[in-house]
Amino acid sequence: MNAAVRLLQFSDPHLFASPHGTLRGVATLASMQRVLAHAGGRRLNIDALVCSGDIVNDEPEGYTHFARVLGEFGKPVYCIPGNHDDPARLRSALSRPPFQVGGHVDLGAWRVVLVDSCKPGQVRGYVGAAELAALDAALGSAPHYAIVFVHHHPVSMASRWLDAIGIENADEFLRVLDAHPQVRAISWGHVHQSFDARRHGVRLLATPSTCAQFLPLSDDFAVDSQPPAYRRLTLQPDGALETEVVWVDAASEALDSASGASA
Repeated sequence: MNAAVRLLQFSDPHLFASPHGTLRGVATLASMQRVLAHAGGRRLNIDALVCSGDIVNDEPEGYTHFARVLGEFGKPVYCIPGNHDDPARLRSALSRPPFQVGGHVDLGAWRVVLVDSCKPGQVRGYVGAAELAALDAALGSAPHYAIVFVHHHPVSMASRWLDAIGIENADEFLRVLDAHPQVRAISWGHVHQSFDARRHGVRLLATPSTCAQFLPLSDDFAVDSQPPAYRRLTLQPDGALETEVVWVDAASEALDSASGASA
């Protein structure tokens, strides 16, 4: 209970049945592996990983690649489905350790809650009544502090096209969170960009994709030039949260390689 918890959040790998599948010019499996290798090479003492959805890009066969790569990472992997996932196939493919899909887990003084915001057949999100009730119960019995992971964004990204595909019933979702003062942060994927704000004292975070990014503050769909990324989160036993987005570009890889060579 007195130790910090270190999480690595990554999101939106968009894997395909073929290991060579590409999305917007990016080979998605190789890009995810590059991101995970970068995080592993930094010796971050990660306690667990969280993948916040869109594990595959509409091809459930891609879960095989995800299970193989993450199974070799040697840490628990907590997952939630995204709008490009098949929730039933995802749960079947990741039904054994080190994977957990949905639910919650207690790590140190923190409860990590995984919320399913998928609406079948829709790009936009919706948190159903059963999921809201499970969220309320999980937060109500949380030991000290809580962080909530969800795929879709519950607040405006100041981007017209993205804000049309966030959580449809965001007010209901946020109302549940507002009732539990132990909530310290909400973190999501889906938007393929970084975001960091506060609402009622709660940290609001978006984590970029392990492949291609979307241009922030854009009214219409546009791809950004930012490289793949992941988010590092340190959950302190006193409820403090430290976080950073790590962009995986050639410069950062060269720097980490040089640091490793001199260690």
